[in-house]
Amino acid sequence: MLKPLLLCRGLLQPHLPHLLSTAIRSGINLQVTAVRRTFCCNMDSKIALDAAKKLAARAAVDQWVTEETKVVGIGSGTTIVFVVERIAERVWKEGALSDMICVPSSFQARKLILDHNLTLGDLDRNCRIDVYIDGADEVDSGMVLIKGGGGCLMQEKIVASCSKTVIIIADYTKKSLRLGEQWCKGIPIEVAPLAYVPIKLKIEELFGGEAQLRIALKKAGPIVTDNGNFLLDWRFVAKREYNWQEVNVAISMIPGVLETGLFVDMATKCYFGMADGSVKVQSR
Repeated sequence: MLKPLLLCRGLLQPHLPHLLSTAIRSGINLQVTAVRRTFCCNMDSKIALDAAKKLAARAAVDQWVTEETKVVGIGSGTTIVFVVERIAERVWKEGALSDMICVPSSFQARKLILDHNLTLGDLDRNCRIDVYIDGADEVDSGMVLIKGGGGCLMQEKIVASCSKTVIIIADYTKKSLRLGEQWCKGIPIEVAPLAYVPIKLKIEELFGGEAQLRIALKKAGPIVTDNGNFLLDWRFVAKREYNWQEVNVAISMIPGVLETGLFVDMATKCYFGMADGSVKVQSR
């Protein structure tokens, strides 16, 4: 048996460098192909969601922001970028909405308004808002919203409360039969830094689940909101029946709670950009 093995070794010896090089290149190519496929899949998914958000934003703006709209509230988050783009397009390309004032709900919204050369307002001078347009992290069948994934829930709720009409825009992944089906990061709650531990324990005692302090990714310590507060993310008990109005009131009454990310009986309509390119409208 030794002679055949030595013979094979002798025959293969001159070709070993070429064979090894080919094997290495093949392995690298397979890895690159796998990375490319993963990257392309992720990009395709993101593009699809952005397209859905844009469809919803344009439909909502075109229906609710008219020549009679004098003051519009601008929400926060990734979806609201398309809202401001569409408003700016109508102002600067179509010559409409020239007298309209935009009231922001966050630093991000304020910057978007200024970047698009729209008229910036504030609640001191514009506390009666015709329509407020914002996104949501999740919308259930009764139009109860979870908001605050980006940390602007308190200012968003204040501006929304000053508005005659609240319109929500979202992509198809935000639509649920009940809260918690799609959004698994919990309900955001803005709290005074001093009180976050007793608030956490009280929420868990009252309603179960787990409330966690939201920690920053690129800095040491917790995320700090535009108002200088901390955020708790309450992961409530899955599939448990909650009366969200009662939950919202009870949590809001805990000393140190500034606001919850539960928006109950506030939204009039929600525009969902669907995967097939249509827009689905849900009403309260």
